[in-house]
Amino acid sequence: MAATKETPEEITPEIREEIAQFVKRVGVGQKMKAEHNVKDSFSNLVGGVLKLISIKRGRISCLLHVKPPILNGYGGMHGGAVGAVAERVAIACARTVVGKDKDLFLGELSLSYLSAAPHKAEVIVDGSVVRSGRNLTVVAVNFRLKKSGQLAFLTRATFYNMPVSSL
Repeated sequence: MAATKETPEEITPEIREEIAQFVKRVGVGQKMKAEHNVKDSFSNLVGGVLKLISIKRGRISCLLHVKPPILNGYGGMHGGAVGAVAERVAIACARTVVGKDKDLFLGELSLSYLSAAPHKAEVIVDGSVVRSGRNLTVVAVNFRLKKSGQLAFLTRATFYNMPVSSL
């Protein structure tokens, strides 16, 4: 690729320093605290902000409180937290229609970030089964700001329904 006015071949020291400061601000290079360096600690983190509202066949609704542990460097809900919540809600929703004789294997999780969920916001997380068959279950999980009703995140999870292993 040839250098253009917009993409110089060499990064200037000023740009390099600006990028380094950005990376430092978002926490790259920080050491992980011992209490978070355990198996599946993210489930504990997400569980601390999520509360079940209702559960029906093919539907689940939760209330999410956006707290500091799930914020990104810009003060909005971190994309990883969105994904973790979406996955857990989608699994719970799928379990309302898929029997215990099947294991669920997450094959795909798509996320669309439409707007930010700021610190201290309450978010309604609604999951619904879009399709469920013998081998496949698709669940949509939508995140809406409780105060305004504005859609913040759209997610869709595709699960493969696998027979439980007899090992």
